[in-house]
Amino acid sequence: MITLSLAEIAGIVGGQPHDIPDPAITVTGPVVIDSREVAPGSLFAAFAGERVDGHDYAQRAVEAGAAAVLAARPVGVPAIVVDDVVGALGALARAAVERLGTTVVALTGSAGKTSTKDLIAQLLQRHGPTVWTPGSLNNEIGLPLTALSATAETEHLVLEMGARGIGHIRYLTELTPPRVGLVLNVGSAHLGEFGSREAIAQAKGEMVEGLPEDGCAVLNADDPLVRAMASRTKARVLLFGEAPEADVRGEKVRMTPDGRPAFELHTPTGCSDVTMRLYGEHHVSNALAAAAVAHELGMSVTEIAEALSEAGTLSRWRMEVTERGDGVTVVNDAYNANPESMRAALRALAAMGQARGADGGRTWAVLGQMAELGDASLAEHDAVGRLAVRLNVSKLVAVGGREASWLQLGAYNEGSWGEESVHVSDAQAAVDLLRSELRPGDVVLVKASRSVGLEKVAQALLENSTEGEVAGR
Repeated sequence: MITLSLAEIAGIVGGQPHDIPDPAITVTGPVVIDSREVAPGSLFAAFAGERVDGHDYAQRAVEAGAAAVLAARPVGVPAIVVDDVVGALGALARAAVERLGTTVVALTGSAGKTSTKDLIAQLLQRHGPTVWTPGSLNNEIGLPLTALSATAETEHLVLEMGARGIGHIRYLTELTPPRVGLVLNVGSAHLGEFGSREAIAQAKGEMVEGLPEDGCAVLNADDPLVRAMASRTKARVLLFGEAPEADVRGEKVRMTPDGRPAFELHTPTGCSDVTMRLYGEHHVSNALAAAAVAHELGMSVTEIAEALSEAGTLSRWRMEVTERGDGVTVVNDAYNANPESMRAALRALAAMGQARGADGGRTWAVLGQMAELGDASLAEHDAVGRLAVRLNVSKLVAVGGREASWLQLGAYNEGSWGEESVHVSDAQAAVDLLRSELRPGDVVLVKASRSVGLEKVAQALLENSTEGEVAGR
């Protein structure tokens, strides 16, 4: 964070100093919301959650070195008291970004946000100091925390933005106004909350509405709902995708024998070949989006292709591919799931199985609920179960309650009448089944919405085993 005095912070957020002996004391460390992460000179933001109230940890934070606490009430230690801690955190982020003058790149989409953000970060790091959203901290708390971690040396600030309603992305872009705004796609994630893909498009398109005239809207040429957002911005539009008219385009897309995407990258300045370390054809679109951003910020096509070919995963539980010592490969993609990402992961699993040939092992899809699909939930779970059969996945293990049963029913109705699919009650039951039946050469995909906690399955399968290198890192 840039250095600010407590008096300056109080003025920015409209807060009242309490128990502050010297308003000239400066915040030189990070802004944190977990007292265990406090470093000397930090500002500790206290939030009252459902289970834990950060105000109860204010004294501990100051004892650990925090300069002060941003709080909703006096806490007996140096504090700046505000009516709304979330709003104050956002105001502080907005002021800090304005003073920094760094190039802000913001992105949103129904699927692929975090993977694409990680790719953009790895590309732009080659051109200068870059700060990016850790994991998926893309809401009204996570985004300001990321912005406040930037320093005077930061040249690029890459921010992932999520939305659960109309106006959410507009609010985030007002906190950290981007010069480059990227929209990846409009899919089915959060369909239960928005009601329709058109409503999702309305929310996602807020990304480009506030861009300046000298800014750039990076839009997916292959998604009609995203492409139509060109009419909602005054910024210059840069299209990416496989469509012939895309400015940054992928051609000759193919999969390597072990399931990694390769393609010919075309930009307005030339073309170059890319072979990715990541698994799954869905990463082609992510890579083209990242390439478009990098092109806009001055990287050459050769630099971009080289960086994409070397890039790995920065965020956990997203197509983490680990080979155990006994030859079983575990693909941990359990951070989250929606219909689009579920289909992409199944296709990647099928490609990895095909790469092993007739003498290779079996493919296992350990899948759980996709949350927040509303009235489309039954149809979407049924469709995923059917796709697993069509892709010749050796065995589908549906984990959990009603939605998981729909996955298994879809597979059954598609023709999985024997032992090719099974429904188990919970993660432990899945682990017990897999431990008893896995054999060398098998590939296991684990995927579900975050609330299901299926990462426990992948972690259990890797415990007490001699793990190989995690691929794509």
